[in-house]
Amino acid sequence: MVIKVFLASSSGSTAIKKKQQDVLGFLEALKVDYAPLDIACNEDNRMWMRENVPVEKKPTNGIPLPPQIFNEESYCGDYETFFDAKEDNAVFAFLGLPPPPGSKEAKEAEKAFILENGPVENGTVENETVENGTDDAEDEENLEAEEVEEENLDDDSLKREVPMEEFNGDEHTDEVEAEVGGETGEEAAEEAAEEDAAAEEKVAKEEEEEVVENTEEAAEDTKAPVKQEEAQEEVEDEEAKGEDDHPVSEEEEELRQLEEEEEAPEEEEDE
Repeated sequence: MVIKVFLASSSGSTAIKKKQQDVLGFLEALKVDYAPLDIACNEDNRMWMRENVPVEKKPTNGIPLPPQIFNEESYCGDYETFFDAKEDNAVFAFLGLPPPPGSKEAKEAEKAFILENGPVENGTVENETVENGTDDAEDEENLEAEEVEEENLDDDSLKREVPMEEFNGDEHTDEVEAEVGGETGEEAAEEAAEEDAAAEEKVAKEEEEEVVENTEEAAEDTKAPVKQEEAQEEVEDEEAKGEDDHPVSEEEEELRQLEEEEEAPEEEEDE
């Protein structure tokens, strides 16, 4: 069986080029034999690919884009379905190929087969029923144990790469001690007490200044009415003074003289 990958060697789309490179690179990593077929330089390849892609797998415009993957005449899928199979560790099943013995995909396929059909003995399948899901639970526990072992291996490799002091968070201990200058816990406590006392003194001083400001404002508010009364009195005095200094008109002078003349005969009669 030959895996056929239909490509466009002269595609102007960067996305298509990247998808083609991803598919070919992964097939090479898995050591899967494949035949690249160029649709840009070969019209027969182009027509064959378009005719053999299932209708339900074609885009809305009816023209499938590379890369398209076939196993001989059987359609496997495009880049998206290939990527999904890659994420699910099912690339060989996607390609219609048996997984290599010992691979993770082969182990998972074997476990799935056993769960579905029962254990195999002497080349025959025993149709034994699984009671209370015991076998399923054991297989799940085995899978989880394998995943935990892989994670532990990764953690151990990281620990070997990172220095032990840095891993424990003690990398900069010596530098911190040098900056502190060997201060003891008592000295640090004394400095903290002095800082607290200074802070309290500063707060008390600010409160005292605030009280003084409030007192001065209250005194100014008390003096304000008194100043207003004094100003009012000064205005009234000036008005009264202005009336006294006002010059007497001629009419007022004549009236005063007439009054004096009338008063004079009356005084003589009285005498």
